[in-house]
Amino acid sequence: MLRRLALTQPDSFAFTPENQAWAEAQITKYPEGRQASAIIPLLWRAQEQEGWLTRPAIEKVAEMLGMAYIRALEVATFYFMFQLHPTGSVAHVQVCGTTSCMICGAEDLIAVCKEKIAAKPHTLSADGKFTWEEVECLGACANAPMAQIGKDYYEDLTAESFALILDKLAEGHVPQPGPQNGRYAAEPLGGLTSLKAWEKPHDPLNASAALARDIGDTVKRIQGTEVPLVTPWLGNTRGEKTGA
Repeated sequence: MLRRLALTQPDSFAFTPENQAWAEAQITKYPEGRQASAIIPLLWRAQEQEGWLTRPAIEKVAEMLGMAYIRALEVATFYFMFQLHPTGSVAHVQVCGTTSCMICGAEDLIAVCKEKIAAKPHTLSADGKFTWEEVECLGACANAPMAQIGKDYYEDLTAESFALILDKLAEGHVPQPGPQNGRYAAEPLGGLTSLKAWEKPHDPLNASAALARDIGDTVKRIQGTEVPLVTPWLGNTRGEKTGA
Protein backbone atom coordinates (compact mmCIF):
# COMPACT_ATOMS: atom_id res chain seq x y z
CA MET A 1 0.00 0.00 0.00
CA LEU A 2 1.34 3.41 -0.98
CA ARG A 3 1.71 5.67 2.03
CA ARG A 4 2.19 9.42 1.61
CA LEU A 5 2.61 12.30 4.02
CA ALA A 6 -0.38 14.53 4.61
CA LEU A 7 -0.58 17.44 2.19
CA THR A 8 -1.04 20.00 4.98
CA GLN A 9 1.89 20.13 7.39
CA PRO A 10 2.82 22.29 10.39
CA ASP A 11 5.66 24.75 9.97
CA SER A 12 7.95 23.23 12.58
CA PHE A 13 8.42 20.59 15.27
CA ALA A 14 10.26 20.51 18.57
CA PHE A 15 10.27 17.93 21.31
CA THR A 16 9.08 19.07 24.71
CA PRO A 17 11.96 19.39 27.20
CA GLU A 18 10.97 16.06 28.78
CA ASN A 19 10.73 14.25 25.47
CA GLN A 20 13.97 15.86 24.28
CA ALA A 21 15.77 14.46 27.33
CA TRP A 22 14.21 11.07 26.71
CA ALA A 23 15.22 11.10 23.04
CA GLU A 24 18.80 12.08 23.83
CA ALA A 25 18.97 9.26 26.36
CA GLN A 26 17.80 6.73 23.77
CA ILE A 27 20.54 7.82 21.37
CA THR A 28 23.21 7.10 23.99
CA LYS A 29 22.22 3.42 23.96
CA TYR A 30 24.11 3.00 20.72
CA PRO A 31 27.85 3.32 19.96
CA GLU A 32 29.27 6.24 18.02
CA GLY A 33 28.29 6.00 14.38
CA ARG A 34 25.23 3.85 15.14
CA GLN A 35 22.87 6.56 16.34
CA ALA A 36 20.48 5.80 13.47
CA SER A 37 19.48 2.68 15.41
CA ALA A 38 17.31 4.96 17.56
CA ILE A 39 15.14 5.99 14.61
CA ILE A 40 12.02 3.99 15.50
CA PRO A 41 11.75 4.98 19.19
CA LEU A 42 12.36 8.65 18.36
CA LEU A 43 9.78 8.71 15.58
CA TRP A 44 7.35 6.95 17.91
CA ARG A 45 7.92 9.50 20.66
CA ALA A 46 7.37 12.35 18.21
CA GLN A 47 4.10 10.73 17.16
CA GLU A 48 3.03 10.27 20.77
CA GLN A 49 3.67 13.96 21.39
CA GLU A 50 1.81 15.29 18.37
CA GLY A 51 -0.72 12.53 17.76
CA TRP A 52 0.64 11.87 14.27
CA LEU A 53 3.98 11.91 12.49
CA THR A 54 4.58 15.18 10.67
CA ARG A 55 7.21 15.99 8.08
CA PRO A 56 8.95 18.51 10.39
CA ALA A 57 9.09 15.81 13.08
CA ILE A 58 10.70 13.34 10.67
CA GLU A 59 13.17 16.02 9.63
CA LYS A 60 13.99 16.83 13.25
CA VAL A 61 14.60 13.19 14.16
CA ALA A 62 16.77 12.71 11.06
CA GLU A 63 18.82 15.75 12.07
CA MET A 64 19.26 14.47 15.63
CA LEU A 65 20.50 11.12 14.33
CA GLY A 66 22.74 12.46 11.58
CA MET A 67 20.63 10.76 8.91
CA ALA A 68 19.53 11.91 5.49
CA TYR A 69 15.88 12.91 5.58
CA ILE A 70 14.99 10.32 2.92
CA ARG A 71 16.32 7.52 5.17
CA ALA A 72 14.06 8.60 8.02
CA LEU A 73 11.14 9.00 5.61
CA GLU A 74 11.69 5.44 4.40
CA VAL A 75 11.21 4.16 7.96
CA ALA A 76 8.17 6.34 8.62
CA THR A 77 6.38 5.25 5.46
CA PHE A 78 7.30 1.56 5.80
CA TYR A 79 5.86 0.86 9.25
CA PHE A 80 2.09 1.09 9.69
CA MET A 81 2.56 1.98 13.35
CA PHE A 82 3.34 5.50 12.14
CA GLN A 83 0.34 7.68 11.36
CA LEU A 84 1.13 10.06 8.52
CA HIS A 85 -2.13 11.98 8.75
CA PRO A 86 -3.76 13.80 11.68
CA THR A 87 -5.50 11.53 14.17
CA GLY A 88 -8.38 12.12 16.54
CA SER A 89 -7.72 14.07 19.71
CA VAL A 90 -9.20 11.23 21.78
CA ALA A 91 -8.16 8.12 19.88
CA HIS A 92 -7.22 6.52 16.61
CA VAL A 93 -9.22 3.31 16.14
CA GLN A 94 -7.66 0.37 14.34
CA VAL A 95 -10.08 -2.38 13.34
CA CYS A 96 -8.57 -5.74 12.44
CA GLY A 97 -9.92 -6.91 9.10
CA THR A 98 -7.93 -10.11 8.60
CA THR A 99 -9.46 -13.58 8.23
CA SER A 100 -10.67 -14.48 11.73
CA CYS A 101 -12.02 -11.01 12.43
CA MET A 102 -13.50 -10.73 8.96
CA ILE A 103 -15.39 -14.00 9.43
CA CYS A 104 -16.59 -12.97 12.89
CA GLY A 105 -17.92 -9.52 12.05
CA ALA A 106 -15.15 -7.01 11.31
CA GLU A 107 -17.27 -5.51 8.54
CA ASP A 108 -19.92 -4.67 11.13
CA LEU A 109 -17.29 -2.83 13.20
CA ILE A 110 -16.11 -0.93 10.13
CA ALA A 111 -19.72 0.07 9.46
CA VAL A 112 -19.85 1.51 12.99
CA CYS A 113 -16.67 3.50 12.28
CA LYS A 114 -18.17 4.86 9.08
CA GLU A 115 -21.34 5.85 10.91
CA LYS A 116 -19.83 7.33 14.08
CA ILE A 117 -16.42 8.62 12.91
CA ALA A 118 -16.13 9.23 9.18
CA ALA A 119 -17.06 7.61 5.90
CA LYS A 120 -13.42 7.12 4.94
CA PRO A 121 -10.41 5.97 6.99
CA HIS A 122 -7.79 8.47 8.16
CA THR A 123 -10.46 11.18 8.20
CA LEU A 124 -11.18 13.22 11.32
CA SER A 125 -14.64 12.87 12.82
CA ALA A 126 -16.81 15.98 12.79
CA ASP A 127 -15.87 16.74 16.41
CA GLY A 128 -12.18 16.01 15.79
CA LYS A 129 -12.09 13.31 18.46
CA PHE A 130 -11.60 10.18 16.35
CA THR A 131 -10.06 8.70 13.25
CA TRP A 132 -10.09 5.07 12.14
CA GLU A 133 -8.52 2.59 9.77
CA GLU A 134 -8.68 -1.10 8.91
CA VAL A 135 -5.45 -2.94 9.69
CA GLU A 136 -3.95 -6.37 9.17
CA CYS A 137 -3.91 -9.08 11.83
CA LEU A 138 -3.31 -7.78 15.37
CA GLY A 139 -2.81 -11.28 16.78
CA ALA A 140 -6.00 -11.65 18.82
CA CYS A 141 -7.65 -14.15 16.48
CA ALA A 142 -9.29 -16.22 19.24
CA ASN A 143 -11.10 -13.09 20.41
CA ALA A 144 -12.36 -11.93 17.02
CA PRO A 145 -13.59 -9.45 16.06
CA MET A 146 -11.43 -6.90 17.81
CA ALA A 147 -9.99 -3.42 17.55
CA GLN A 148 -7.02 -1.62 19.01
CA ILE A 149 -7.91 1.75 20.51
CA GLY A 150 -5.02 3.74 21.87
CA LYS A 151 -2.64 1.24 23.42
CA ASP A 152 -5.05 -1.59 24.20
CA TYR A 153 -7.14 -4.29 22.63
CA TYR A 154 -10.93 -4.39 22.82
CA GLU A 155 -11.89 -7.97 22.00
CA ASP A 156 -14.96 -10.14 21.41
CA LEU A 157 -16.80 -7.14 20.03
CA THR A 158 -20.23 -6.77 18.51
CA ALA A 159 -21.43 -3.76 16.58
CA GLU A 160 -23.46 -2.75 19.63
CA SER A 161 -20.65 -3.09 22.19
CA PHE A 162 -18.20 -1.35 19.87
CA ALA A 163 -20.55 1.58 19.33
CA LEU A 164 -21.01 1.88 23.10
CA ILE A 165 -17.22 1.96 23.60
CA LEU A 166 -16.87 4.80 21.11
CA ASP A 167 -19.71 6.69 22.79
CA LYS A 168 -18.04 6.36 26.20
CA LEU A 169 -14.70 7.51 24.82
CA ALA A 170 -16.38 10.53 23.25
CA GLU A 171 -17.81 11.40 26.67
CA GLY A 172 -14.35 11.36 28.24
CA HIS A 173 -14.41 7.89 29.77
CA VAL A 174 -11.99 5.03 29.06
CA PRO A 175 -13.91 1.74 28.87
CA GLN A 176 -12.22 -1.35 30.29
CA PRO A 177 -10.09 -3.00 27.57
CA GLY A 178 -10.01 -6.76 27.04
CA PRO A 179 -12.78 -9.22 26.17
CA GLN A 180 -16.18 -7.54 26.05
CA ASN A 181 -18.31 -10.67 26.39
CA GLY A 182 -17.31 -11.84 29.86
CA ARG A 183 -14.52 -14.11 28.68
CA TYR A 184 -11.41 -14.09 30.88
CA ALA A 185 -8.75 -14.33 28.17
CA ALA A 186 -8.74 -16.51 25.03
CA GLU A 187 -10.19 -19.73 26.43
CA PRO A 188 -13.13 -21.44 24.67
CA LEU A 189 -16.38 -19.53 24.99
CA GLY A 190 -17.91 -22.45 26.86
CA GLY A 191 -15.09 -22.56 29.41
CA LEU A 192 -11.90 -24.58 29.77
CA THR A 193 -11.92 -28.02 28.17
CA SER A 194 -8.41 -29.02 29.29
CA LEU A 195 -5.90 -28.21 32.04
CA LYS A 196 -8.83 -27.76 34.41
CA ALA A 197 -6.69 -28.86 37.35
CA TRP A 198 -4.64 -25.68 36.92
CA GLU A 199 -7.60 -23.36 37.08
CA LYS A 200 -7.28 -21.25 40.23
CA PRO A 201 -9.07 -18.23 41.67
CA HIS A 202 -7.71 -15.17 39.94
CA ASP A 203 -8.25 -11.51 39.31
CA PRO A 204 -11.51 -11.08 37.35
CA LEU A 205 -9.39 -9.54 34.60
CA ASN A 206 -6.52 -11.16 32.74
CA ALA A 207 -3.03 -9.68 33.15
CA SER A 208 -3.27 -7.36 30.14
CA ALA A 209 -6.74 -6.08 30.99
CA ALA A 210 -5.78 -5.70 34.67
CA LEU A 211 -2.76 -3.59 33.73
CA ALA A 212 -4.99 -1.37 31.60
CA ARG A 213 -7.32 -1.02 34.59
CA ASP A 214 -4.43 -0.07 36.85
CA ILE A 215 -3.06 2.50 34.38
CA GLY A 216 -6.52 3.97 34.08
CA ASP A 217 -6.11 5.91 30.82
CA THR A 218 -4.79 3.85 27.95
CA VAL A 219 -5.73 6.32 25.23
CA LYS A 220 -3.61 9.06 26.78
CA ARG A 221 -0.53 9.96 24.78
CA ILE A 222 2.89 9.73 26.41
CA GLN A 223 3.86 13.19 27.63
CA GLY A 224 7.32 12.49 29.01
CA THR A 225 6.42 12.90 32.68
CA GLU A 226 5.13 9.39 33.43
CA VAL A 227 8.12 7.60 35.03
CA PRO A 228 11.72 8.46 35.95
CA LEU A 229 14.22 8.33 33.11
CA VAL A 230 16.81 5.72 34.10
CA THR A 231 19.99 5.33 32.06
CA PRO A 232 22.14 2.78 33.93
CA TRP A 233 24.63 2.59 31.05
CA LEU A 234 25.47 6.23 31.86
CA GLY A 235 25.68 5.61 35.60
CA ASN A 236 22.22 7.05 36.24
CA THR A 237 20.24 4.53 38.31
CA ARG A 238 17.78 6.84 40.07
CA GLY A 239 16.82 9.04 37.15
CA GLU A 240 14.92 12.26 36.83
CA LYS A 241 11.19 12.60 36.32
CA THR A 242 10.66 12.18 32.60
CA GLY A 243 9.28 9.80 29.97
CA ALA A 244 8.69 6.07 29.88
